[in-house]
Amino acid sequence: MSPDDSKTHRTLGRKLSNFFTKKQSFKKKFKPACLEATLEPNDIPKTTEPVWILGKRYSAVQDINKIRQDIVSKIWITYRKNFIPIGGNEGLTSDKGWGCMLRCGQMVLAQALVSLHLGRDWLWDPQCKDNTYLRILKKFQERRQAPYSIHQIALMGASLGKQVGQWFGPNTVAQVLKKLVKYDDWSRLAIHVALDNTVVISDIKELCLAKTKLDGTNLTNSEWKPLLLIVPLRLGLTEINPLYISGIQKCFQFKQSLGVIGGKPNVALYFIGCVGKEVIYLDPHHTQKTCFVENKETEEQIEADTTYHCKYASRINIVKMDPSIAMCFFCKTESDFNDFCLKVETDLLNPQTEPMFEISYNKPTEWSPVLENAVDAGAASFADFQEPTDRFFDSDHEFEIL
Repeated sequence: MSPDDSKTHRTLGRKLSNFFTKKQSFKKKFKPACLEATLEPNDIPKTTEPVWILGKRYSAVQDINKIRQDIVSKIWITYRKNFIPIGGNEGLTSDKGWGCMLRCGQMVLAQALVSLHLGRDWLWDPQCKDNTYLRILKKFQERRQAPYSIHQIALMGASLGKQVGQWFGPNTVAQVLKKLVKYDDWSRLAIHVALDNTVVISDIKELCLAKTKLDGTNLTNSEWKPLLLIVPLRLGLTEINPLYISGIQKCFQFKQSLGVIGGKPNVALYFIGCVGKEVIYLDPHHTQKTCFVENKETEEQIEADTTYHCKYASRINIVKMDPSIAMCFFCKTESDFNDFCLKVETDLLNPQTEPMFEISYNKPTEWSPVLENAVDAGAASFADFQEPTDRFFDSDHEFEIL
């Protein structure tokens, strides 16, 4: 690490330390639960095993401050209350109890936009007023006109047959985000949801290298559209099959990793990394008051910004994850996508007899047109056409992961 890099990390560390230990009035006003941690948090274990956060490797002993700076820089999106009613004056004004999977989808998309516009190495601090960062954050705030607000996601879900307030699974939230990004001309992001555990290269190339017209006649390849690839998987019946543990760990090591949308019984979670046999996650199950960051000019707006950042992440054993997950990857360039395909072939397909998913250049000949058409309506595999057999409950309301 260069002297400049060391100085940058020390400066950020001091800012974060000072910020999270002062202003008791802020805690009383917003009360984000993740800040009410003990003096000695158990977020990262003291181990010699490497810590992986979205493709970046750290030492749990030597890099603990950098790990926490990386984690707190992720946009953390949670339950909110007292927002404008969804769908009319009589609509819901809080997503507590039903919106956790929607919030996980928002976090994945927010990280994709941060990686696209600010870069994977971008770090947040409480004084940050970067215009690009603020522009990204505003897209997810609780306003009807915000393109990725809880309002837009819930109402788009309604167009796919999910009533406002009804639970989403990983596949449904992926399909909703896929539709919403089409209206974001600033980012020009493309979302591909892999079908039946198979990443079809030709489909993605067609999506990200769409033909455009020149002079009204000739066709030419446009520039690569940045890709958010979502691969819905079911890695067991009621729990994760141990055969897939090494594959999950490997995926967090890919530089293209955007984590995993998934959960454990009772909750949906956003998994952002791993250490040993444990996964590290951000938890959306904290109900915070609706607030707006705007241009971060007033004290209230500055404090509001902190409610979108979690000081300490949590972790659980991989085998305690619900087996229904969605692996997420971000490929900013075509070269990134080609590298991703190579990594899957070398690190996931060759060593394992039971790969989590496969890569094919063209659609398999046995591809089912019925399934393919159904995906457009919100399903991503045969499992989504079956009635759920189990129901889970969170702290206040019923919540169904699948």
